[in-house]
Amino acid sequence: MVNYRVADLTIDCLRSIRDEVQAVPAARVVVCENGSEDDSEERLRRAIREQGWGQWVEFRTVGTNLGFTGGNNAILGPALESGDRPEYFLLLNADTIVRPGALKELVDFMDAHPRVGVAGSRLENPDGSPQCSAFRYQNPISEFDGGLRLGFVSRLLSRWWVCPPISEVACPAEWVSGASMIVRRQVFEGIGLLDEGLYTYFDDIDFCLRARRAGWATWYVPSSRVVHLGGMSTGIDRKGVRPKRKPDYWFQARRRHFLKNHGPVYAALCDAAFLAGFSLWRVRRVIQRKPDLDPPHLLWDFFRNSVFCTGFRVREVANPALVHSAGGGNDRKGTKA
Repeated sequence: MVNYRVADLTIDCLRSIRDEVQAVPAARVVVCENGSEDDSEERLRRAIREQGWGQWVEFRTVGTNLGFTGGNNAILGPALESGDRPEYFLLLNADTIVRPGALKELVDFMDAHPRVGVAGSRLENPDGSPQCSAFRYQNPISEFDGGLRLGFVSRLLSRWWVCPPISEVACPAEWVSGASMIVRRQVFEGIGLLDEGLYTYFDDIDFCLRARRAGWATWYVPSSRVVHLGGMSTGIDRKGVRPKRKPDYWFQARRRHFLKNHGPVYAALCDAAFLAGFSLWRVRRVIQRKPDLDPPHLLWDFFRNSVFCTGFRVREVANPALVHSAGGGNDRKGTKA
C-alpha cells in the first residue's frame, strides 16, 4: 500500500484487512509513506503502534513523492531481493476497504490457476454497486467513441468498449485495475517492476499488457470484493465531484503508454480519434444545451499533450514533485494511491 496525504483512509484500509491477513498464512503488509509532506508518517506510525498491528504491518517512508509506480516499486524491489520472497504480491490502493474474504479469494484463485499471472478484484462503491474494474485495451475506435458519447454510435461500437459489461463470474480480462491487483512473483521476475516512467497513471494497463506478451493471463475475480473510493489522493475522477482539470502527468502517461507499447502510428490514430470525437461532442453539447461535466480545458490540454504537439519520442513522465522542488512552478502533485 502506498500512502499520499490520505492517512485516515490508509488506517481504515489497514483496519479492514486485519482479519483478512490472518486468514492467509504468512501474509504481511507493507505501507510506503510516499513523501506526503504532512503529518501522515506520524499518524500512521502511531496507529500501527496503538492498534498492535506491528506484527503484520511493516512501515517505510520515502522523502519525495515517487508516484504510484515508484512508491510501489520501493516495496516490491526489496521484497523480490529478500531471502523470503512472497509467492504473490497484492497491490492495494489506500482508498479501499477490503470486504471479508476478498484476499483469500484472490489467493485461492491464483493457487488453482497456475497460468494466471495477474488477477483483479471486483471494485465497488460503498453501497455495493459495481465499478468497472476489468477492461479491454484502448484502440482508435474506443477513443473516438469515448470522445463522441453518442448513444446509438456507442451501441454499434460495443465490441470495442474499454469497459465491457460487468461479469458476475470469474473471467479473462485484457487488463484489470491496479487498485486491487494480485501478481504472481514469477511475473515480476520475468518482466520487471512497474514502469516508473509512467509515474501514476496507465501503469495497470501497461503491466497487464507486458505480462500478456510474456505469456501470462489476466483474470477478473468478482468473488474478491473491494470498496474503492477513487481519486482521493489526486482529486481526479472522484465519485460525485465535478472533475478537476487533468494534470499534465495524466496526459504524459497516456502518451508514453501508447508510444511505448503500440508505436507512433497507433498513438497518432488514438489521439486523432479522441480529438475528433470529443470536438464533435463539444459542438453537440452547445447546440443541445447539455451541462458541461468535463474537466476544464480538456480539449486544449489533450491537444497540446498529443503526439501532434509533443512528438513521437517515448519519454518519461515528469515527476511533478521534482519539477515543483526545482522551481518549475508545477504544483499538481499526487499519486493514485
